[in-house]
Amino acid sequence: MRCCHGTRPFVVCLAAGRLEVEVFRQYIAQDVHFLRAFASAYEMAAEYADDDDEKTAILDLRKATLEELKLHDSVMKEWGVDPNKEITPNPATLKYTEFVLATAKGKVDGGKGPGQIATPFEKTKIAAYTIGAMTPCMRLYAHLGKELQMFLSHDGSDHPYKKWIEYYSSKSFEAEAVQIEELLDKLSVPLTGEELSLIEKLYLQAMKLETEFFSAQPIAQQSVVPLTKLNDPIEHLSIFSDFDLTCTIVDSSAILAEIAILTGAKVDQGVTDAKKISSDMRSSWDALSSKYTEEYEACIEGLLPKEEDKEFDYEHLYKSLEQLANFEKRANTRVVDSGMLRGVNLDDIKRAGEHLKLHDGCKDFFQKIVKKETLTVNLHILSYCWCADLIRSAFSSVGCLNELSIHSNEFNFEGSISTGEIDIKMQSPLDKVEAFTNVLNQNSGDKHLSVYIGDSVGDLLCLLKADVGIVVGSSGSLRRVGRQFGVTFVPLFPGVVAKQREGSRWRGLSGTLYMASNWSEIQAFVLGA
Repeated sequence: MRCCHGTRPFVVCLAAGRLEVEVFRQYIAQDVHFLRAFASAYEMAAEYADDDDEKTAILDLRKATLEELKLHDSVMKEWGVDPNKEITPNPATLKYTEFVLATAKGKVDGGKGPGQIATPFEKTKIAAYTIGAMTPCMRLYAHLGKELQMFLSHDGSDHPYKKWIEYYSSKSFEAEAVQIEELLDKLSVPLTGEELSLIEKLYLQAMKLETEFFSAQPIAQQSVVPLTKLNDPIEHLSIFSDFDLTCTIVDSSAILAEIAILTGAKVDQGVTDAKKISSDMRSSWDALSSKYTEEYEACIEGLLPKEEDKEFDYEHLYKSLEQLANFEKRANTRVVDSGMLRGVNLDDIKRAGEHLKLHDGCKDFFQKIVKKETLTVNLHILSYCWCADLIRSAFSSVGCLNELSIHSNEFNFEGSISTGEIDIKMQSPLDKVEAFTNVLNQNSGDKHLSVYIGDSVGDLLCLLKADVGIVVGSSGSLRRVGRQFGVTFVPLFPGVVAKQREGSRWRGLSGTLYMASNWSEIQAFVLGA
């Protein structure tokens, strides 16, 4: 499970060992309220369970929670907090604890309160609902413990929060997380589809409230995340993204080719001729695709230096990628000369764009970024896509087209029918970085920050020139080319922690790129939500 909680300011400062003591004290004091609520909820759930094994498992989890409370008491004493002093829960803490306790009392949508429970089976449902509302917290803490464990001895000195991290990264706590997950599975077996949907809603709500809890921890110290709320505030944020396979699941060239093939099959001829036209066009496209892949791989091999650069060398990389630029130009010329894209209707392209499937979290990221009112944010798409109308339609359906600048190629049309020609504006890494640089030159200054999100070798120059270059996807060729030219690839969370530890600002041409597993992780990093 990859969780975006890692790039929350509180977690980043904690992992870096730079979290202010008073902030940790407050966090521990708030977490005690969670544990007390969990202990009570376990007790109520055990009463509702009608199976001895289930009851025993719930009580075992309650016992573990009480042991965890003892740890918190000792940690609070170490950090100068009186465990007997009543600390007022903050609003985020109250929201989760009240949610868990309400669920344990049967106060859920579609559920019955204790006074309305008629059968033992209905009691079992409430036990399942309660465990469903508590499981995310257990899994999250086990996950965070493992994520933070790697930072315990980065410089040979003891981490100030070692005891806390070791507890949540321990095998025993992982066993507790597995135990509650297995218990939830068992309690869910007799439930109906509607009841299982209710548990899913409770689970997701619990995770949302847990996220809000971490976001609510007060951080006054300087943090390198989120980018929209830096302590050294920026006045202008430029976010650039590639389109094909960075935002989309399918490459746009394949989509446009499929539209062209289907268009060819609609020609007003006999059925046999229509089928033959479609078959011939598909064969032509398959041949073009195969040739592209074969020559692309050969081009990548040819541009790699014989020996890996010992240090990052942007100029060497730029010069070498001229070979890729020449290759892409030849490949596009072949497509145009084939006539493959002639006769495509603009309306078909727009419909395809409106239904284009984006990666999970991508749509949400762009929708939320355009709603930021406290910061000037410019959004740009830089793409090799042959037809910018496809991109426009895709983002029109997302609802942020008016806030987006699209830098791409265009089909030539006569009326609404394509001529087969492409108005080429961007077909190489060099074209992309030129467009990227031109935009940056319009928004230069100390209070400006640039972010580039990409997935391929074509994005490499922009990724490196941006203040923050974020790699998504699993392109082996991108990593291979980058490493040969001295580029370092770092998972986003460890990279952010290292940045926090150094106390340095985000700056381009450092030779370091950050790898994100999904758009949700990017969203937490940039927006903090």
